Amino acid sequence: MKPLFILTLAAGIAAALPTSTLAADAPAKIKVLLISGDDVMPSHDWRQIADATRDVLDKSGRFDVKVCEDMFILESSTALARYDLIFLTRYNRVGTLTDAAKKNLLEFVSSGKGFAVSHLASASFPEWNEFRDLCGRYWVMRTSGHGPRGTFKAKIVDPDHPITRGIADFETDDELYAKLQGDAPIRVLAQADSDWSKKTEPLVWVKTFGQGRVFHETFGHDRAAIQHPSVARIIVRGCEWAATGKTQ
Repeated sequence: MKPLFILTLAAGIAAALPTSTLAADAPAKIKVLLISGDDVMPSHDWRQIADATRDVLDKSGRFDVKVCEDMFILESSTALARYDLIFLTRYNRVGTLTDAAKKNLLEFVSSGKGFAVSHLASASFPEWNEFRDLCGRYWVMRTSGHGPRGTFKAKIVDPDHPITRGIADFETDDELYAKLQGDAPIRVLAQADSDWSKKTEPLVWVKTFGQGRVFHETFGHDRAAIQHPSVARIIVRGCEWAATGKTQ
């Protein structure tokens, strides 16, 4: 046991240090802009999905998350500059983006920052080919689909990637998306066998876009699906990797 006077001295030194000095020892939190809202699919409670996603990121202690329900924030490159990662959780069926907003999003990622996309969000902006390329694979209405929600096994196929390292195969209760479209080069990290498509479908993948990184996962039909321990771990690591290029 350390002498009392050493413990007292250490406590006194810590108390004497300015708050800014102590705070500097902790890594800066990753600033995330989580864009939600406007998902008019009746089966998706988009506010619940956004709230559950934010909770998962907040509980990790690694992120500072701002939720925005308006795509107009993409109009301002100055506003976007505050963030390290844009996370799109919404399916944008009715809205459109201006040319300026499109340019800002693409430049945000290609400049070296991160983009994350979840579940049905990849079905947004079907006439914008660069967005589809950004997503890597994307949902196409009346082509893509899934069987009834149920339990399936997610198989980790790239255990060496920082996102999936140390994560074992797991069972989850969710929608297993299938027949996503696109042929952009992607690195698949997890996949599952679909009874609906009779094929093996990607669940989690990453890609580069310019100097930036994209993390895409198809989990997340509702709060329970998002908060599955392995899914939550993948979301946390995926966002960290997309924003910084590494994970803890």
